[in-house]
This record gives sequence, C-alpha cells and structure tokens, in this order.
Amino acid sequence: MEVIYSLIPGMLVMGLGIVGVLIWAIKRGQYDDLEGDGNRLLMDDDDPLLPGDMKKDSKPDARHWPDAEDQ
Repeated sequence: MEVIYSLIPGMLVMGLGIVGVLIWAIKRGQYDDLEGDGNRLLMDDDDPLLPGDMKKDSKPDARHWPDAEDQ
C-alpha cells in the first residue's frame, strides 16, 4: 500500500511531461504536413525517364532500354 503513495505522484509527473512534449511538438510544427512525407516517399525524383527530367533535344539514354541499339 505504501508503494501507491510514490507511484501516483510519479505517474502524474510523467503524464504532465508527456503532455508538455506533445504541446512542444505541436508548437514546433511537427504535425503541420501529415501527408507530405508519405507522398515524397513514393515519388522517385531521380528517374531519368520522367517527363520533367528529359531535355528537349536529347535522345533517351540506351542504358535504360537493354535491347535498344546505339545509333
């Protein structure tokens, strides 16, 4: 029974600490963009076959097509 007298204040202090960390994270903007990281994970920015990465007057690189012939 005497253990409860030390556990209750300890749990209250730990709970207040967790709430404090949550408030600190919200104020620092940790939860502003919930979908951005997930979408960036799925995008492959270094793929040379994407339309935005191709130059207008350049030919596609033959190494991306194994059976393409060099001209």
